Amino acid sequence: MAKEKTVYVCSECGGTSPKWLGKCPSCNAWNTLIESVAESTMPTKNRFAALAKTAEVVTLGDINAVDMARTPTGHEELDRVLGGGIVEGGVVLIGGDPGIGKSTLLLQALDSLQRSGQKTLYVTGEESGAQVALRSRRLGLDNSQVKVLAEIGLEKILATLHVLQPDVAVIDSIQTVYSDQLTSAPGSVAQVRECAAHLTRAAKASGVCIVLVGHVTKEGTLAGPRVLEHMVDTVLYFEGDTHSSFRLVRAIKNRFGAVNEIGVFAMTEKGLKGVSNPSAIFLSQHAEPVPGSCVMVTLEGTRPMLVEIQALVDSGGPSPRRLSVGLDKDRLAMLLAVLHRHAGVACMDQDVFVNAVGGVRISEPAADLAVLLAITSSLRGKPLPKGFFAFGEVGLVGEVRPAPRGQERLREAAKLGFTVAVVPKANAPKKPIKGLTLHAVERVEEAMNVVRELG
Repeated sequence: MAKEKTVYVCSECGGTSPKWLGKCPSCNAWNTLIESVAESTMPTKNRFAALAKTAEVVTLGDINAVDMARTPTGHEELDRVLGGGIVEGGVVLIGGDPGIGKSTLLLQALDSLQRSGQKTLYVTGEESGAQVALRSRRLGLDNSQVKVLAEIGLEKILATLHVLQPDVAVIDSIQTVYSDQLTSAPGSVAQVRECAAHLTRAAKASGVCIVLVGHVTKEGTLAGPRVLEHMVDTVLYFEGDTHSSFRLVRAIKNRFGAVNEIGVFAMTEKGLKGVSNPSAIFLSQHAEPVPGSCVMVTLEGTRPMLVEIQALVDSGGPSPRRLSVGLDKDRLAMLLAVLHRHAGVACMDQDVFVNAVGGVRISEPAADLAVLLAITSSLRGKPLPKGFFAFGEVGLVGEVRPAPRGQERLREAAKLGFTVAVVPKANAPKKPIKGLTLHAVERVEEAMNVVRELG
């Protein structure tokens, strides 16, 4: 195959240049030219022909829409974030810190798929076949029939996919793959984008499900161009502390299922195992209630989970610190101002530290009320009642707003043995929940008064 001509495309205006320049000749922007493959003028060599077949214009009502068939991976938690399993022709991008367990989980999933009758292929660009075999034995995958290819050349990988025609293929990792059509080094923006585009077209044309493993930056985002996330169908992030045995897999994008779903895994000697009751790892086991602790019910996709919010309030210096782990630090500063203005609880000369137990990250505002109650409990040195939980969004004028799907949150907490709750009035059920005492509030000061009476 003849080598295609390379050009340099401006990431700002889309202008092209036959050679690299420091400044784009079209828009005069600096350092925006990225190496790319020139599109052929021959109609038979259209690089994007495999993306979609020529079709006539039809109305939506005339289209026979059917659900995509899904193949379970054998891991319930992974299937949850994928939307039920892998999809024919789907492209999945999974990223995470080095050593967090991406390759381990995918090797386990491929082995389960292979044992269920699926044709699998594991392409490794960072390890040799012997290293993959050693990991397989450590995981207890004896006599695994998963096919392994140690290769980083895109053209050879595509040729292997064409010959073997697997049902599922894993590329570990996309940053190591390079194309002969580009002169830049593997891992560069141009190589990652071009290789991902070719693999995506191969998946759509052949029906093979391709899983791409991606590196992450220091900020925790996927390395390479942002367009990489737009090319694929599903984007998963591996989260968790490498010093902890628990891992979270979060769906950021999913064309075939719900987003913001999470799968919870525990790292064991035999690899990653799904956690059926994730609330247990996000709740600390205290023999007796302690000051500064409040349990809240958060929603991760379709799953309600109980998470313990811990707060520590201590005397600070002239510049008190506000630090939060797993919660928005800017929102913490706003909540402290609301607490002072509307509930009369002042923390302006105190250091305030807030943490979500278990390494979970809570982005929804329904954690506001639990954060305020934990801070107040720590400041006064009085624990909240045993079996207590709270949730609800707090506004700047002191109102307590309802949280979405409040009934499910309440039922989940009652199922796990919690008996006392402070919730927004709009979330109070019409029928009482057995074993659960509810205190419905509309204002922050009402919530503080209820806690004082319970204490």
